[in-house]
Amino acid sequence: MQKYFIEAWALGMFMCSACLFAVLLETPGQSLHTWIPDPFTRRWLMGLAMGLTAVILIYSDWGKRSGAHMNPAVTLAFWYLGRLDRRDLPWYIAAQFFGGALAMLLIRLLFFQFVPAPSVNFVQTQPGMAGWFIAFLLEVLLAFVLILVVLYSSNDARTAPYTGVFAGLLVMLYIAIEAPYSGMSINPARTFASALAAGNFRYLWLYFLAPTLGMFLAAVVWKTLICRNPDFKCSLHG
Repeated sequence: MQKYFIEAWALGMFMCSACLFAVLLETPGQSLHTWIPDPFTRRWLMGLAMGLTAVILIYSDWGKRSGAHMNPAVTLAFWYLGRLDRRDLPWYIAAQFFGGALAMLLIRLLFFQFVPAPSVNFVQTQPGMAGWFIAFLLEVLLAFVLILVVLYSSNDARTAPYTGVFAGLLVMLYIAIEAPYSGMSINPARTFASALAAGNFRYLWLYFLAPTLGMFLAAVVWKTLICRNPDFKCSLHG
């Protein structure tokens, strides 16, 4: 039960951080928005903030206890690889959805003047300028790369302690560079939390399917191709 609570808490904290920095950086009239008029620079700062948030949660005492998945797609991939007991699988996922949704509903209630504003818009993830098909492909690709980086890093004793840092760096880069195309979710529970608070479930299917597909494909490639290579020592594949 403690691990399930931690998963709910971790994604809830991630959503709170996303809303906080979105309000500070994107609300017209706020100091940071005024001082930094360039949207690309603000995206880099948003990416940095969310990457650091992910790193802090991953390396926190609580995050270490549950593994700080914070993402149903990650949980499914790790279950497939044998890194999570099947009895924990539904509870991890339920906790992630519950924690993210509860956080966003509380934020909507407490900060109703800021979070619904068009510039913040409940930090929803929606397809961008290139349309839903490109958003789908990019979500699959980003999720695929993230899991492979995590698996490669955690498989090597030299880089394993820095796996959370690599994940945080990818989050930063994804938000700074890719967010205009897909909104950069790679997390079904994260997208659902924002959609619930906004009452907008359009394209929810995309953010449920694409990250899950990308991470599961990465897990399959890791287990059936990379770890079967006799020249590659795969000691932590589960």
